[in-house]
Amino acid sequence: MKSNIMWQGSAWLLLVCLAVGALYAWLLYQKKATWTTRTNRILAGSRFVLVTIICILLLLNPYLRQIINKEERPAVVFAVDNSQSITAGIDTARLQKLYTRLDEVAEKLRQKGLEVEIQALEANKTFPKVQGIKPTLPVSNLGGMLNSVKNNYENRNLDKVVLVSDGIHNQGLSPLFSTFNFPIYTLALGDTTPKRDLRIRAVLANKVAYQGNEFPIVAEIENFGFPNRTVTAYLSQNGAILDKKTLSFKGDGDLQTATFYTTAKQKGIQHYVVSVDVLEGEFTAQNNTRDVYVEVIEGKEKVLVVAAAPHPDIKALRSAIDKNENYSFDLHIPNVNQLKPEKYDMVIFHQIPNVRKVGNDLLDKFKDLPTWYILGAQTDLNEFNRIYKDLKITGRFGRTDQVTPSFNKTFAKFTFDNAKSNLFDKLPPVTVPFAEYTTSNAAEVILYQRVGNLATEKPLLIVSQDAGRKTAVLAGENSWQWRMEEFARQNSHTSYDELIGKLVQYLSTKEDKRRLRVYPINQEFYDFEKVTFESELYNEIYERVYGQKITLTLRNEAGKATTYSFTPSEGNTRFEISDLPQGVYRYEAVSETKGGVERSVGEFTVRSMQLESLSTTADHNLLRQLSDKTNGKFFTANEIDKMTEAILANIKPNLLHSTEEISEFINLKWLFFLLLALATFEWATRKYQGGY
Repeated sequence: MKSNIMWQGSAWLLLVCLAVGALYAWLLYQKKATWTTRTNRILAGSRFVLVTIICILLLLNPYLRQIINKEERPAVVFAVDNSQSITAGIDTARLQKLYTRLDEVAEKLRQKGLEVEIQALEANKTFPKVQGIKPTLPVSNLGGMLNSVKNNYENRNLDKVVLVSDGIHNQGLSPLFSTFNFPIYTLALGDTTPKRDLRIRAVLANKVAYQGNEFPIVAEIENFGFPNRTVTAYLSQNGAILDKKTLSFKGDGDLQTATFYTTAKQKGIQHYVVSVDVLEGEFTAQNNTRDVYVEVIEGKEKVLVVAAAPHPDIKALRSAIDKNENYSFDLHIPNVNQLKPEKYDMVIFHQIPNVRKVGNDLLDKFKDLPTWYILGAQTDLNEFNRIYKDLKITGRFGRTDQVTPSFNKTFAKFTFDNAKSNLFDKLPPVTVPFAEYTTSNAAEVILYQRVGNLATEKPLLIVSQDAGRKTAVLAGENSWQWRMEEFARQNSHTSYDELIGKLVQYLSTKEDKRRLRVYPINQEFYDFEKVTFESELYNEIYERVYGQKITLTLRNEAGKATTYSFTPSEGNTRFEISDLPQGVYRYEAVSETKGGVERSVGEFTVRSMQLESLSTTADHNLLRQLSDKTNGKFFTANEIDKMTEAILANIKPNLLHSTEEISEFINLKWLFFLLLALATFEWATRKYQGGY
């Protein structure tokens, strides 16, 4: 550490400070005192030091500049692959012996002055010894592990990384596509000899199916080591075979596709199993079975558009709504086509109420449904003002204006990306009534009207809710041009379709009036994850309450029930369950409140990753390429001694970190107490000697 004192004023002022201190002490103690000459000199010296220091602090404002040097020793990180595939290529006894040797190498490196850290696939988790690592993870994300090391050792003295792995990579970005600024020494485990195996490589199925419909499930089945064999693949549910296919493999490495068909009979999440025959001599049977989960729902939400006449807006609406597979689109134009005898979930009135009374009779028919009014040149504004209470448009019929949309950043009924909302400022104008617009307190504006470059307070698109019925109004026609303009600018319809889709979803969603709501944060979990439930409990006036006991009962596919209890608090409303095996779970949450017993039910799935069973052949080529790319070296499990010598042969020097600290003397606490001590000593001595 190097220190020196610096002055912010001229050094010549130091003489002035000394002179002021000496003059002050001489004037105060020149007269003959009642105490001894020695005491007088001590008091004068104390006053001299006190005044001089104060003058220096005020006039020169000195500061202390310190340069602190700290050496950082080079570090070696052991990045150990602890996925399940490790034990497929090496038996447990040999693996533990290897881990013991690696711990000995780590200790030897520490004795040579190196820092050693041991890390596994879990991000930001370190281990004191390699022996403490268990190869149980169902995935191998080698790129993620190495990038974690890269981030943790940024701007630090990282010498080398030793990657202990079989080279099998099945999640995230391959490490070969990442850039690392440190050499990677790879220690290869596992067996590179292809195993005789018949495996289901992938299963493809829609996540959602509609009750009563037939849907396909497609399985890709791969063969290694069993040429010219015929096998049978099965689709089953609850132990019953629903469909089966016969597959013939011609050669080694052949890939066959089996397409099964089944009918969605029961509502809810359905668990299907795809399996293929297990052949004699297969390396593993774990990858001969895959689980498939499909949610069966009753049917699509039906959206009806009632239009006074054909219009390009209708085609744009259809294109946006049809993108969501949970919605179906029907169009009715009076005097053009017949209204279907369907039960609809939402209705869109395009230029209805109409000045020619076209379709006006349907306003009363669908008065209880969520409704979206789209106004235009043929809209009867007087009739519209009569039936809709949250927006009044006052103006002369036939007068119109051209306005562009301006997104309301404070709208919060549903989220909309800022980058997408900014696009609305660039869209072409729509035709709106030239009038005064008055909204009620229940109305919330999504889009404002912009005239030229002037953003007005007039609403263009609003939503409101009255007695549980949701309503929207778009006060203009020709919004189809927005969709065309977006495609011309960005070669997509994403922003327009998302706005329409979210608006339709908001309007058609029924309000949840339950006072107890318990639900999993996701509909799907993996078997190595914790299943997390969120809880919400409300009183009679729908205020959030806490401290009420909730009993949660889970039932697996076999009907076995497990009960849990938890009490949410204001800072902790979540409940976690660990180690649930794969399957479909149905839950019921119950809480006793002052108003009675409240219940919340639902279901979720727990999946098994099964990625580690898809590939059991070690990929040493990946490890070689990774070492070559980073100027590292490749070693086999029998070359640990060679690897140790290579690590120690070329070690980085210690890294010197220099930091500069500047502190003003006037801010030093010890100096304050020194001045206080001098003043106190002088005062106490004079008091004792009778000077006061």
